[in-house]
Amino acid sequence: MAVIGGTVVLVGVVMILTPGPAILVIPAGLAILATEFLWARRLLRKMKREIAKRTGGGSGGT
Repeated sequence: MAVIGGTVVLVGVVMILTPGPAILVIPAGLAILATEFLWARRLLRKMKREIAKRTGGGSGGT
């Protein structure tokens, strides 16, 4: 799962510079990585809180 998640995140990073839904692909890759790694789980939670704060919605992360 680490290889798959890392690849998905890497594709998302490439999509930042090229046309593509990087804003959806990067969190998806982190979600895959979060099944194995605590650091990815923490980063995913932080991203969720930041998105909720910027959009004014959500419960602030779970």
